[in-house]
Amino acid sequence: MGVNQLNDNVLSPQDVRKILESDNIEIVGLCKKADVSPKKTDDGKIYFSLEDVRALKKAKETLAPISSTMSNTASQLVVDSLLKSLHNMENSITDSVTKILDERLEGMDEVVVELIRCKTENENLKNQIEDLNKENYDLKKENASYRPFIFGLYVKDSVGKSLF
Repeated sequence: MGVNQLNDNVLSPQDVRKILESDNIEIVGLCKKADVSPKKTDDGKIYFSLEDVRALKKAKETLAPISSTMSNTASQLVVDSLLKSLHNMENSITDSVTKILDERLEGMDEVVVELIRCKTENENLKNQIEDLNKENYDLKKENASYRPFIFGLYVKDSVGKSLF
């Protein structure tokens, strides 16, 4: 019995691959699961009967939900693992940045206190300079009011005018 004689009831391996949308390895696994063995023609070509293909299709349909459930579970595990590793990385980065900032800012409190003290001292010195400038102006004004008199003596203008 050749493939050409039973063309309506016989399918080639290529046709089975197209119908099942599977590769040869998956078809071999399905054959083992469904207890289907491919047949050979007189000249050695492999073929499947329609009943064999139906049995393989049923075997594939029973495997599909299990594999999709397993793949969903596996993918959920992968997603959970990735989320956990991302969370760990985030915590690690946050901890290292916090540690670096703490080290850098450790002496800043003392620096700020010293800066405030220096600013206060600077304001006090400015006030002292202002007071000394006023006093200097008053002393120059008073010094200018004295006029030379005789033999290195000086008389205040208001007093000197009344004497002469």
